[in-house]
Amino acid sequence: MPMELVLEGWSDGQAPMIEVELGSLRMLLTPVAPGVGKLVRLVSAPLDAYLMPSLEPGKLICFGSVSSNPVPGTPSIGDGERGL
Repeated sequence: MPMELVLEGWSDGQAPMIEVELGSLRMLLTPVAPGVGKLVRLVSAPLDAYLMPSLEPGKLICFGSVSSNPVPGTPSIGDGERGL
């Protein structure tokens, strides 16, 4: 395989990421649209949050504006499977 294909995209860098805190969750998101981000990873969360399918990497998270307060009406964050 040509070395150009192996190294393609290496120097492009990563997409910009933001750290969002919603209640007891702190997560790293890649912005997709205003107020929406794709979950990259959980930085800090209760242990049961790591098992929630709604918080898997790659899921879209609606966070509104970046703040330290929970956004009301965001079922994918605090409600787990109940809100989906």
